Amino acid sequence: MQIIISNNVKGPIYEQIYTQIKKHILTNELQAGQSLPSMRQLAKDLDISVITTKRAYEELEKNGFIFSIVGKGSFVSEQNNEMIRERKMKVIEEQLMDAIQNSKEIGLELTELEELLRMLFKEEA
Repeated sequence: MQIIISNNVKGPIYEQIYTQIKKHILTNELQAGQSLPSMRQLAKDLDISVITTKRAYEELEKNGFIFSIVGKGSFVSEQNNEMIRERKMKVIEEQLMDAIQNSKEIGLELTELEELLRMLFKEEA
């Protein structure tokens, strides 16, 4: 599992960790039952505070992505397919809202944005 911390990203570092681990789980790069690095090890690897990794893990656990066993570590939770779909839809909506905002800022018309989306969708198929 690779996590990249960027100083150019808005928001706290724990959110970057949370977002990247969540993405690894939702894309099945991390499978149910798979162990995560310890909070201390991840903090050491990323050269950040253990408090930061602890906060990210707490958020992941609170939102059902991981579970922790005292003395054993943190593990990827079994994911409900319907919940995964809902979470992914939320991410897509947020990304589309960003795209719409950027489009408005440069004066891109809806038809141009739709065409761009169709073209990109075909490239991925």
